[in-house]
Amino acid sequence: MGVQGFQEYIEKHCPTAVVPVELQKLARGSLVGGGRQRPPQSPLRLLVDAENCLHRLYGGFYTDWVSGGQWNHMLGYLAALAKACFNGNIELLVCFNGAMEKGRLHEWVKRQVNERQTAQQIVSHIQNKGTPPPKVWFLPPVCMVHCIRLALLRFHIGVVQSIEDHHLEVISLCRENGFHGLVAYDSDYALCNIPYYFSAHALKLSRNGKSLTTSQYLMHEVAKQLDLNPNRFVIFASLLGNHILPDEDLAAFHWSLLGPEHPLASLKVRAHQLVLPPCDVVIKAVADYVRNMTDFSDLEAIANDIFRHSQSRTDDKVVRFKKAVEYYSAASKSQHFSPYQGKFTHLTFSLYRQSTVENHFKSVKQRYLNFSNENPDSPLLPSQANPTVTSPVAQGLEVIGHLNAQIPSLLSMPTRNHMDITTPPLPMVAPEVLRVAQHRHKKGLMYPYIYHILTKGEIKLSVTIEDEANQELPSAVQLFRPIRQHVYGVLFSLAEAKKKAERLAMRRNRLPEYSPVAVKEWAAYKGKSPHTPELVEALPFREWTCPNLKKLWLGKAVEDKNGRMRAFLACMRSDAPAMLNPACVPTHLLVLCCVLRFMLQWPGVRVLRGKELDAFLAQALSPKLYEPEQLQELKIDNLDPRGVQLAALFMSGVDMALLANDVCGQPIPWEHCCPWMYFDGKLLQSKLIRAIRDKAPLIDLCDGQVDQVNKVKKMRQSILEGLNFSPPPPPHPHAMPFYPPGGAFYPPPHMMPLQGRSRSMGMPRLPSMSSQGGKLEIAGTVVGQWAGIRRGRGRGGFPIQVVSVGGPNRGNGEKVWLHIRLANVLQVEKSCD
Repeated sequence: MGVQGFQEYIEKHCPTAVVPVELQKLARGSLVGGGRQRPPQSPLRLLVDAENCLHRLYGGFYTDWVSGGQWNHMLGYLAALAKACFNGNIELLVCFNGAMEKGRLHEWVKRQVNERQTAQQIVSHIQNKGTPPPKVWFLPPVCMVHCIRLALLRFHIGVVQSIEDHHLEVISLCRENGFHGLVAYDSDYALCNIPYYFSAHALKLSRNGKSLTTSQYLMHEVAKQLDLNPNRFVIFASLLGNHILPDEDLAAFHWSLLGPEHPLASLKVRAHQLVLPPCDVVIKAVADYVRNMTDFSDLEAIANDIFRHSQSRTDDKVVRFKKAVEYYSAASKSQHFSPYQGKFTHLTFSLYRQSTVENHFKSVKQRYLNFSNENPDSPLLPSQANPTVTSPVAQGLEVIGHLNAQIPSLLSMPTRNHMDITTPPLPMVAPEVLRVAQHRHKKGLMYPYIYHILTKGEIKLSVTIEDEANQELPSAVQLFRPIRQHVYGVLFSLAEAKKKAERLAMRRNRLPEYSPVAVKEWAAYKGKSPHTPELVEALPFREWTCPNLKKLWLGKAVEDKNGRMRAFLACMRSDAPAMLNPACVPTHLLVLCCVLRFMLQWPGVRVLRGKELDAFLAQALSPKLYEPEQLQELKIDNLDPRGVQLAALFMSGVDMALLANDVCGQPIPWEHCCPWMYFDGKLLQSKLIRAIRDKAPLIDLCDGQVDQVNKVKKMRQSILEGLNFSPPPPPHPHAMPFYPPGGAFYPPPHMMPLQGRSRSMGMPRLPSMSSQGGKLEIAGTVVGQWAGIRRGRGRGGFPIQVVSVGGPNRGNGEKVWLHIRLANVLQVEKSCD
């Protein structure tokens, strides 16, 4: 609605403004409408907003996206695209959205609600019909953004990421670095005086790979159709409704423009609900209003006029209106185009680093961001005024039901009812680490989550395909949360902070005090709406003391290299010797095996069954994985809903594994992390059907190849090494979990003991209390005892811990010492055999 509906309005009501073009022809001549002339033989330089054309870069809406992603098919498409651009003298720079954008959080929440409903429709469709869902339900496969980014880097196509405000940075990058046009699909760009604006949705590559076509939007034709001077587009955009001043705040103004005689006036109140007029009607009415303005520079008079019917928060709406005008005014300023200089490869990153993204819009963005932080999007309800820091945080209002596309009700639009919470202050991060994070973030060489976790302590996790009624499989957010908790611990160097706190406590003869570090996770999953975040505590590793982040990222010694790999394996709960043996686990399959091993360690319900594990491994070793043409001809008779969800879970695990790899200093080269090296969703579904429905033996899953069978067995043995799948005993009826001081908002995740990794590194330190139970001694007398939350498994039990205070060998009683007797390492390892 509002501004976001303007793009569709252009295509439906301004046919003369949408002109089909072939980009190769434009590269040989001038742009439609008399483009800026280029020096002879210089390329046509286009900036692409990846957020608007992810489905086009993926290869289109072909039906197999639901199976988890066909990454080699995507790779082939992007290879053809890169070749067509090279042969056609076209240079692309693709800008990914790496900004947190708290000011647009309500838009993200709305998208998550809609995508969550779409995911349930997809699951229901597969359960009932067993066929791929229609393309109108396209839900991007998990990790698609990062797969596209890695593929573009492979083909040497320029990649950058925004960092604060995506739209402003894309506009600034386009204007100030000599690009000849912008390929996107967003109304903000259409209303911000972009000289040459091409459609990302219409971007198509011919089957022979020789013709790259799209549509160009002629905004002077749009202005002529609306009979509106383009210099008034700023006020026009501010009054349509946008992320600063939403259309529900302008509803009374929009209805007043239509008047009581309008045919739609009777729909203003429907079943006691205030509704919005249709978008095309609003656009025409607002255009008429702006055209008839006598003085569009007097914002105070305009605000008083448009909000004269407002009954609440009028002052806030006036402030937001002025902020919206300031925002679009800054975005619409015409900039002097710098002349083309040199090769694109030399301009791509150096110009972006020096771009006035960081200075031209600095003041405007800072005022806008400050405004977004200081002004809550909606008044808190009394029950929301003092949210408690619990896990999970109190849920926001869940809006259920389909939105009416033509005349939506204001009470059915979950646009601005999200609720933020306050987190503890983040630890200080070394300046050189922040510089490296910012540099790699901008260049698109690092997961965008990392910079925002370090600087803001927040992360947004998108919806995946999961059946919310299915209790057999956990949600991806919950399943892989322990990985993120340890990733947070690595980012904030918690192991080093904990070690310092314990040394200080030893000197002062007191218990160590730990300051908890919490990260806000915005996500939607089973029983959890996206309207409120959850506080998730960062956790250090139990098995060893991880080096600090500066050493992981910048250290050059051999021990630093080993520390990076060990940190990654510890995050993935895969710190087992066989995982680093190339004879058992090939290097390019290490991410696959780590994710599968982690999925197997979910406590309680078994996420992966034996046959399903074999199917994952068999498809990773199949020669068909690298034959996307053959896979396109592969027919799947009846899609399995569980298989589709397993694929989504696996790719969510890959997403977290790639995040952990970047956080730990990239111990695995990015070329070996790419999913097209080990996964194809359609091939996996065919293997799962043969393994589960047809009860096919392993030799059949490997297409009769004995060497593949042997490789699968070795990988399976490495994945299962040291894991114990016996069900945990029920807790003691009177037992209470015991957590160390500074306990987590989330209890520490269940950890399985790993062989050969019980040695601690560095100086001795005070370990945390064991979960196996213990007793308290004072002066040699047992005065208390507690039960553990789980008991020892295997042939030997775990010795309980003894906490002794005072007593023999403790001095004269004036000092109190804490003594902990740890379990014998050999007995721990023996019990895991």
